[in-house]
Amino acid sequence: QVQLVESGGGLVQPGGSLRLSCVASGRIVSISAMGWYRQVPGKQRELVATINRDGNTNYGDVVKGRFTISRDNAKNTVYLQMNSLEPEDTAVYYCNANDRVSISSLRPYWGQGTQVTVSS
Repeated sequence: QVQLVESGGGLVQPGGSLRLSCVASGRIVSISAMGWYRQVPGKQRELVATINRDGNTNYGDVVKGRFTISRDNAKNTVYLQMNSLEPEDTAVYYCNANDRVSISSLRPYWGQGTQVTVSS
C-alpha cells in the first residue's frame, strides 16, 4: 500500500498564495504521474494539475497561469504553488499518485484531502 499525506491548506485572503505538498510513502514500486484535483460539495472532482516523472505538466483551464505544479522524484513529493487565489478556488484539494506496479499496470492512490478556503 502507498500512503499520500497532504499539507499546506488553510485560509487565505483573495489575491493571496498557498503552497500545497503531498508526500507518497509505503510500498512504492515507482511513482508515475502525480497530480492535484479539487472538489466542492455537490460537484464532481476536477483536475487542477498533473505532472509526470519527466516534468511534463497539464493544467485545468481555471488555474492556468496562476498555479504551478512541481515534484521531487527522489522524495516522492509533489507540490502545488497557488498564486492569485480567488474565492472560487475554495475546495478540498486531493493529491493523486499512480504507482507503476508492472509494465502495463498503474495503481492510483488518493490522499485524504486538504481544505483550501479563500475568503476575506
